[in-house]
Amino acid sequence: MGVFDFFKKNKKTEEASPSAEHTAYEQGLEKTKTNFFSKLGKALVGKSTVDADFLDELEEILVGADVGIDTTVKIINRLEVRIARDKYLNSNELNSILQEEIIALLDENGNNNIGDFNLTGKPSPYVIMVVGVNGVGKTTTIGKLAHQFTKHGKSVMLGAADTFRAAAVDQLTIWSERVGVPIISRGMGADPASVAYDAVQSAQAKGADVVIIDTAGRLHNKIGLMNELSKIRAVMSKVIPDAPHEVLLVLDASTGQNAIEQAKQFTAATQVNALALTKLDGTAKGGVVIGISDIFKIPVKYIGLGEKMEDLKLFNQKEFIETLFEG
Repeated sequence: MGVFDFFKKNKKTEEASPSAEHTAYEQGLEKTKTNFFSKLGKALVGKSTVDADFLDELEEILVGADVGIDTTVKIINRLEVRIARDKYLNSNELNSILQEEIIALLDENGNNNIGDFNLTGKPSPYVIMVVGVNGVGKTTTIGKLAHQFTKHGKSVMLGAADTFRAAAVDQLTIWSERVGVPIISRGMGADPASVAYDAVQSAQAKGADVVIIDTAGRLHNKIGLMNELSKIRAVMSKVIPDAPHEVLLVLDASTGQNAIEQAKQFTAATQVNALALTKLDGTAKGGVVIGISDIFKIPVKYIGLGEKMEDLKLFNQKEFIETLFEG
């Protein structure tokens, strides 16, 4: 086999009909895939072995895809161990080895057990507290989540606890009407914790399956915001002792290192246990998904691959990595 066989799909793959999920990944990750795979191809031209020069080029490619320096070094080190252990020297073997090591890294950060929109094994009502700065697509993500849960037969209630901006309350109200789910809102200026308390209490009383609480998205370096998040958590736990069950941090994938800085601030302020990366379809640096998950050891649960309501997907690390490596 020659080095260019690296880019060939096997016959079984060519003949298989792609699933709707796979098609969504292909379309949503097109910019990242094109950027990553074309550079990887150029690095392989004329090489018959995986040598030090190639590993240096691979490091640049991964960093350029916004995987991040620390995570890139981990991947390169793991690759070197595999090459030494398994005696894989031909660059044609790199495809499967590199995929396996990145998927293994994501697995270690909990990305292999993210759940589903059916809420299998989850408490009811399942309380999701959504955090993140303004402009990352937080409220839109809530609307898309509500749509996905509703599509899977779950009853959903929203809580408009971002009461510092009238636009935030209005936007969430529009989404509630669009998806067809009830919303608890007290308008701009209301106490956010009180809104969250009322929403959780109402969801419990009405037997809702899931309640999603929006929170303020002021700049992540504001101490007052962080204190407010702690207060919201505390009052919800008075209604349901283990609420919120999910603290979802929404990040804009296209902002790269700024998203990492936001994650640092929010994970320090509240117990974030899930991540949503939005706007992946608009960036060529989707590798930030790998880096953020690795740095914070928090699973990426949802990714945004487009503007339609159906374009918020549960993150499948195997599908994600395989899509990037498809020729």
